[in-house]
Parts: sequence; structure tokens; C-alpha cells
Amino acid sequence: MSGVGSASFGEMFTPKLVTVLKEGYRLEAFKADLVSGLTVAIVALPLSMAIAIASGVSPDRGLITAIVGGFFVSLLGGSRFQIGGPAGAFILLVSATVAAQGVEGLVLATFLSGLILAAIGIFRLGTFVKYIPYPVTVGFTSGIAVIIAATQLREFFGLTLDGAEPGPIVDKLTALASAAGTLDPASLGIALFSLALILVVRRFRPHWPVLLIAVVAASLLTTLGGFDIATIGSRFGGVPSSLPAPTLPDLSAEKVMAALPPAVSFALLGSIESLLSAVVADSMSGRRHRSNCELVAQGVANVASSLFGGICVTGTIARTATNVRAGAKSPISGMLHSGFLLVFVLVAAPLASYIPLAALAAVLLFVAWNMAEKHEFWALIKASRGDAVVVLATFLLVVFRDLTEGILVGFGLGALLFLHRMANEVTVKGHGIAIATPDQADSTYEKGSEPYSDRVLGDPEIFVCRISGAFFFGAAASVGAVLDRIAERPKVYVLDFSEVPFIDSSAAATVLGFVDKAESRDASVVIAGAGEASRRILLTQGLDDGATLFRPDLDAALKLAHQIVDEGASQLRSRPA
Repeated sequence: MSGVGSASFGEMFTPKLVTVLKEGYRLEAFKADLVSGLTVAIVALPLSMAIAIASGVSPDRGLITAIVGGFFVSLLGGSRFQIGGPAGAFILLVSATVAAQGVEGLVLATFLSGLILAAIGIFRLGTFVKYIPYPVTVGFTSGIAVIIAATQLREFFGLTLDGAEPGPIVDKLTALASAAGTLDPASLGIALFSLALILVVRRFRPHWPVLLIAVVAASLLTTLGGFDIATIGSRFGGVPSSLPAPTLPDLSAEKVMAALPPAVSFALLGSIESLLSAVVADSMSGRRHRSNCELVAQGVANVASSLFGGICVTGTIARTATNVRAGAKSPISGMLHSGFLLVFVLVAAPLASYIPLAALAAVLLFVAWNMAEKHEFWALIKASRGDAVVVLATFLLVVFRDLTEGILVGFGLGALLFLHRMANEVTVKGHGIAIATPDQADSTYEKGSEPYSDRVLGDPEIFVCRISGAFFFGAAASVGAVLDRIAERPKVYVLDFSEVPFIDSSAAATVLGFVDKAESRDASVVIAGAGEASRRILLTQGLDDGATLFRPDLDAALKLAHQIVDEGASQLRSRPA
């Protein structure tokens, strides 16, 4: 297995753009990328502004993120089809950071998260992201969807609050309910019109840019109808027609320490989201991404975005999937998507002032509904109690407590359940009789675990004990207790390790303790079938290769055991193993 995944440093960190150009990039591929890039830009335009507004910042920061960050994700990334930009998953974290530290603190946290992401990639830690349990990803994704939906209720219904909108969901819903009397019929009407148009167009013309169509139609209806409702122009003064000059954030020690916790959260969520998006692109296209290269690109993109005043960048699943479906051939599609958005900012930014916030709220409610993994959530609830606990704990903590806390607790619960399941798979049999598992019928044996023959069981001076399964710290205590309860006092114990795929130091310490007790009874221990790695760990832990004899299989171990019985253990221990 060592040779399968052993790629050179250059192979692991070569951007897919370089790979594509080496393969030969032709005009036909560029035409396909041009069409797909424009398609994704049409989808990203309203989403980038809506996500930025929902995150508590001005819409131009969302566009900056998609333009600058998205460009670097495609330029340096390890996926052919990844589209970078602001993501709905970050709304909760970004809005909380803005509320606590302001936009300046958010920009610094984005800068630091880029450095962290790049470090994760350089040190090749991106591979470990795949170990996050599936129930955790479903739980936090569904939880984020609920949070996004809750943040849009104010604009959707046109409510007016006495003070700032609370962040915690219970306080938020309480404040919104108390402001029900301020409902604005015009805002609600535009929001319902936008949502209905999205659903109708998606039903009958699924390949059309439904979000942009809804936003444009709602803007026209609001302007021509003379409705006095909140728009981007009335709330934010419009969208600038140029990008700001790049500037470094304040890197004073005090500011950095304050921004570090949200930066770590951004990096954690960003690594999960971007690699999940890359996996989706792989499954749709049949290609393979380079996870650590992708994380380095995400890091550079976040640093670049922060220099221009943008917010967090990550791989976006919906836009990446749109890119693949639109026929993209290379990362140039993503770079063109950023270019088209830049053209909009330079040429048509004043038009954004007419977009009603109620329409953007409808867009994000639609995104939240699609983002919630409803079928997967209920399937996990019904699958097993363990999966139900993990997905529910993650979901509830994300909704009612904190996103990072939900992910960490969910991951911890998932790891504990896995260890529990693995530990329960370990069995110990003495003379072929299970002594660490519930009773079974005489004719019932685990797959690959046939009963020992009479030849094995015939000598009362030899006790054979088979250990099956991954022998690790989760099972070490129970296996050690079983070995201690063995009542027989033979001259030779044979530990059959032929069905142990691996052991760790805790298991090795358990075996060492058993050997010491056997020696105190003047008995010898022979270990059969231990692999090279298992033997190395046992010897490293202090097992004496002279006192404990290793043999490659059970037959060789039994032959040695009979010699010990016949000749005497003291004479044979002087022989080399």
C-alpha cells in the first residue's frame, strides 16, 4: 500500500491549471470554458451579494471575494472545476465575527485563516479531512441551513426591530416575533414573488439562471411599481464601480490574538467545505483533485481576498456543480467566472442599487432549503442509534450553540462510536471457545474463523488463544481482563495473532503484562502469525525476543510449543528465535 499513495512533492502541489496546459489546451476547450464561466458568473452574481449582506457586510465585499478569491482558487487549485467565492456556510461565523470585532477584525481573521489553510496544505494535513464522519457533515450542513433561513426572515417579511438583530437563534426568533406588527406587505409581496418565480422557472426551465432571473424581475417590479422597500442602494448606498487598492490588515499582536479564534474556525470550515466541493466535482466528472494543493490555493485566495477587503473564500458546492454541468474543461472556467464578475463591477455596478433586499432574502431561503440535506438527515436518524446521536448532536449544537463546537463535538462522538464498534469486534478464544464474546451455537463461527482441530486441542500442556480483530487501545483493557481470567496453567501459551490486522502500543503493553505473568508461572509464550509491524511494536514496547518466541503461523508455533514441552522451556530459550 505504501507505493499507492506516495506522490512526489511536485505532483502533490502542481496546480491543475499547469496539468491542463501540459496536456494541451485547445480552442474548443476555451470555448467550453467561456460558456461555463459565464454561466457560473450569472449564478454567482446575486449569491455573492446576498451572502455578503446576510453576513453583516456590504454587498461589494461579496463580489470582491468572488472576483479575487475565486480567481486564485482556480489559478492555483488542485481541482479542475472548483469555483471559489463566499459561501452560505460561513454566514453564521462571519456575522458573529463582524458583531464582535467589526469589519476590520473580519478582514484580519480572513487573512490569518488563509495562512492557516496554506500551512494545513503544505504540511499535507488535508488528507485527514476525509476522516470527518459523514453524520457530522450532514449535521452541520443542515444546521447552517436553519441558521441561514433564520437570518433572512427579517428582510423577507420587511420587519422593523427596535435595536440590532440578535445573533443567537432563540433570541433572534423571539425578537422577530415581537416585531410581527411591523410587517411590510410590499416587502413580503416582492419576496413571495421572487420565491415563486424561482420555483416556477426551476420547475419548467431548470437550466435557466433562476436566481438572476428572479432578482432582475423583482428589481424591475420594485422600480416600476414604485414600492418603497429596502434596496441595496437605500441600505448600502450602492456598489462601487471599481476594486479597492490592496492593503495589509492591522497585524498588531493584540489584534492578531483577538482574530485568531475566528480565523481557526474559518480555516476548519473552509477546509471541510472546499474539499467536499472538490469531491463532488470528482464524482460528477470522473477526475481526481489534489487535496493539499487545493488547501494551499484556498489559503492564498483568502489572503488575497482580505488584502482587497473581501471575506472568507471557499469552494462552493452549488457553483462548482453548475460549472461541471455547464461543460467546463479546466480551471480557466473559474478564472473567467471571476473576470465576468469584474466586468459587472466595472460596467454595471450602479444597477445593483435597485435590487430589493427582500428578493435576496428569497434567494437565500431557496439556497438554505436546498442546502439542508433532508433525505440524508432522516436516513441517518433511522440508520442506527449511534449515527442518530452524532447527527442530532452536531445539528443542535450548530443551531443553538456554535458551529465550531458542533463540528468538534460531533467529530468526537463519531470517533468514540467508531472506537466502540471496533473494540466490540475484537474477540478472544481459548482453545477455540469464545471467552470474550456472547455465547453462540456450536455451529456458528465468525467468517474466516474456523474451529481449531483436535491436533491443536490435544495437549493439556499447551493452551492456544486466538485474538481476532484490530487490537488497539479501545480493546486492550477487555482483552487483558480476558487473558487474566484464563484458568489453565499450561507450560506453553500460544497467542494466535493470525487474525489481528494491527496492534498499537496499548495492546502491546497488554501482551507484555500477560507474558510477565506467564513467566512468573514458569510458562512460555509463543506468538503465532504476528505481522512485521505488530512484531516491531511488541519488541519496541519491551518484549524480550528470547523469552517470547515468534513463529510465522500456528503450525510452526505448535511445533515449537511441543518441543518446549518435551525438552523443557529453559533449554529452548537459549536458542535463537
